[in-house]
Amino acid sequence: MDTEGTFTGSYRADEYSIEIFYSEEDEGYIAISPELAGCSAFGRTQEEALKELKTAMELWLDVARRDGREIPKPRRKVAP
Repeated sequence: MDTEGTFTGSYRADEYSIEIFYSEEDEGYIAISPELAGCSAFGRTQEEALKELKTAMELWLDVARRDGREIPKPRRKVAP
């Protein structure tokens, strides 16, 4: 916690859930991380969407830490 009581967390991007689905409207794949509000990416393939999302997640977390914003706890269970 910082001095204002906001948990800025030290979570890694690979600890968060990822969902990928095909969008007929966009004619490609959309990848999202439900825990990270607004964090999404597009790709022509599932692999491309996943790669782009991983970058977006790292940036989302970096900006949240820099700005002192609350970072949600990951819902995904990660093996030790």
